[in-house]
Parts: sequence; C-alpha cells; structure tokens
Amino acid sequence: MGLAGRLRRIARDDTKSGRVEAVWNGAVLAESDSTVVVEGNHYFPPESVDERYLRASERHTVCPWKGVASYHAIEVDGQRNEAAAWYYADPSSAAAEIKDHVAFRRGVRVRRVDET
Repeated sequence: MGLAGRLRRIARDDTKSGRVEAVWNGAVLAESDSTVVVEGNHYFPPESVDERYLRASERHTVCPWKGVASYHAIEVDGQRNEAAAWYYADPSSAAAEIKDHVAFRRGVRVRRVDET
C-alpha cells in the first residue's frame, strides 16, 4: 500500500460510537471516546492512559511512514507484558495525529466499552 493509501487509513473511528478501552490482566489500561485508528490499531490519547501500569522499555522500531516507535512494558499485579504498548513521540508529518498516543498489542484486549 502506498503512502496515499496509508494516509487515508488515518481517521477517527466514526463508524462505532461509544468508548473504547484497553484491558489486560483485569486492569483497564486506557479508556477513551476519541481514539485514532491507524492500520486497525486504536491509538489512545495520552491523557486517557493509566500510566501506573506502564514501565519503561528500551525497545524501539521504525515504521517507514510513521517514524520511530517507542515501547512500554505493562505490569499488572506482578505480571509483566513486555513491549505491549507503543507510541510515536516524534512521528512523521503523515502520522502527526497520533503523536504521543498509545496503542496496545500482545494480548491486550481493545474493545468498545459496551461489549460484553
């Protein structure tokens, strides 16, 4: 997919109303009604993320069109999930809308709050 196609995929998730949450090991890591969806991942605004569960990580990866991603481990009740959250502190101009927003992976369940 070219850059134009990727840019079209950066859009607020207007097709689903309601709040979205990220949950791991029984803890709500983030909850927001204004996530930004990019390539199928919900990016949560920084103020919606419960930083008590985030731990520093030295892991970084590079996306050719978004830039350098930085990672956090998640720790809940003594259990640790390495590199399960990521964000772009200085994204490319094409991905500016997700600056400092946090996305989740590695078993973190992201769902609408009204789902059961």
